[in-house]
Amino acid sequence: MRKYNDKILIADGHARQALALARAFKELGCSVTAVCESGLDVCSKSRYVDRVVKDKSIKQRPDLRVECIIREVSKGGYTLVISFSDVTVEQISLNKERIEKYCKTAVVNKDLFYLAYDKLNTMRICMDNDIPCPNTFLDCQTVDDVLSKDLKYPIIIKPRSGYGAIGFHKIDNIEDLKTYLQDHSDDIKHLVIQEYIPQTDLQYECSIFVDEENEVKSAMVFEKNRWFPVHGGSSTLNTSVKDETIVENCSKLMKLINWRGCCDIDLIRDPRDGVAKIMEINPRISGSGKIVLLSGVNLALQMLQMARGEEVTVFHDYKEGVRLRCLYTDFLWFLKSKDRFKAKPSWFSMKNTKEQVFSWKDPLPYFAFSMGSLLKLKRELKKREG
Repeated sequence: MRKYNDKILIADGHARQALALARAFKELGCSVTAVCESGLDVCSKSRYVDRVVKDKSIKQRPDLRVECIIREVSKGGYTLVISFSDVTVEQISLNKERIEKYCKTAVVNKDLFYLAYDKLNTMRICMDNDIPCPNTFLDCQTVDDVLSKDLKYPIIIKPRSGYGAIGFHKIDNIEDLKTYLQDHSDDIKHLVIQEYIPQTDLQYECSIFVDEENEVKSAMVFEKNRWFPVHGGSSTLNTSVKDETIVENCSKLMKLINWRGCCDIDLIRDPRDGVAKIMEINPRISGSGKIVLLSGVNLALQMLQMARGEEVTVFHDYKEGVRLRCLYTDFLWFLKSKDRFKAKPSWFSMKNTKEQVFSWKDPLPYFAFSMGSLLKLKRELKKREG
């Protein structure tokens, strides 16, 4: 493989997927700098990161992370800025022109970002173009609009933007709905109201890369076998699979909105009809991005080629059966789930399995990640319950 000599800035050195991308860029011959909040950030301990820039602004003032990025890239020499968190990706999209005076960013412009980040917009596009998705009520502006609909319970209500299961509510009857609406009457236009899909079947993600010519250069699917919190949260075990229907539907959606670069689409298979239905677009690289690389799709190469104005390599084939596990949260799943001894794959199976953060060649980030995860677990659980 060709060796590059480009300089890459990772804007979210705390993100777990940052490690896999840092390694992938290093294997391409690049030098890697990471912006980190603390010594517990995974990139601050990685042998694949050449230099660390400390910046603590992300917690109190996310907008200041962009100022840190601009200060760094204005020194010269950088080819590309990449980011992984919703907050930082949003801020980069809002300041894309400022940053791209100095180097390219692997982030779309603000209009495209908000189009993809809005779950209601995603549902509207899917429903208008016969792409499978949950039946969604698109025109609810007031409480009366909601109550006038022919609702078949249960339904779900969730924010138009956000991640994980934060703000997700299952409504089982009209009384529950009225109670919820009393407390959220001013928020209706900011909510997604749609049918509830029984969560007894598999969930999926499709990682897609679209080039500047609106051509899909890779589309890789993996199933989510377990997640934590148990009733809705981030995946703890994923397995790469082949599903041409998912690839076709997700590719159609991203081409319709003229996407550019990396993105990730969440889907759930409806046990009532067996159809995998699109739930939302994540306008960034998934937290499980390592499984994409392990399966043979080199996102780092694709991002670098697009930033350099080169033809982007096609990766339409990839390995099936590759597993990616976050041992820390999968252990929490084991403690909380009633299915701990009935899980498929077995919780005790390590076949074709790699840990999301740990690597024998780069072990220190795992210990930093574990300590940081323990410190923030209680806060994250409280957010998801709110």
